[in-house]
Amino acid sequence: MRNSFIILFLLILASCNSENQGNRQAKNEHKQLNSEKALEKANRYLVRTEKENIANYIRRHGLDMKETGSGLRYHIYEKGTGEKVVSGKTAVLNYTLRLLTGDVIYSSEKDGQKIFQVGGGNVESGLEEAILLMRVGDKAILILPAHLGYGLLGDSNKIPPKCTLVYDVELADLK
Repeated sequence: MRNSFIILFLLILASCNSENQGNRQAKNEHKQLNSEKALEKANRYLVRTEKENIANYIRRHGLDMKETGSGLRYHIYEKGTGEKVVSGKTAVLNYTLRLLTGDVIYSSEKDGQKIFQVGGGNVESGLEEAILLMRVGDKAILILPAHLGYGLLGDSNKIPPKCTLVYDVELADLK
């Protein structure tokens, strides 16, 4: 009888423990789901805010911009007559890179021309996308949302994290 009581007690105790484990697992899954929803909500807010800031910049400066599917905004304000850009060529740019605040970050005047192989992935993806829309001699204003520029980290130098970039570029040459 005494052994039966001990066995029954152990069975009840074991069932309570597995029930607690199930509850803990459900609570952890619930917390994880809430965290994911909070991150998703924060990300949507950041994207919406960035779009609003870009729209305000365009409006303030009276720009007539086109938007690509990736979110790149561009306006070719002076048409060149040179060769059209294709992947594999080396692009030579005169440029000024600013933040939406107007602060100049980099420029070819101070830092030298930007020279890169088109399609090589060695520059911001938004800049590469824009250059493929141009020909030698074109001058353009480009607005790169953070995900097409330096993203979450910035460039660890002058460009802050999650920063929208404004390029004023001239495609000087194509080699």
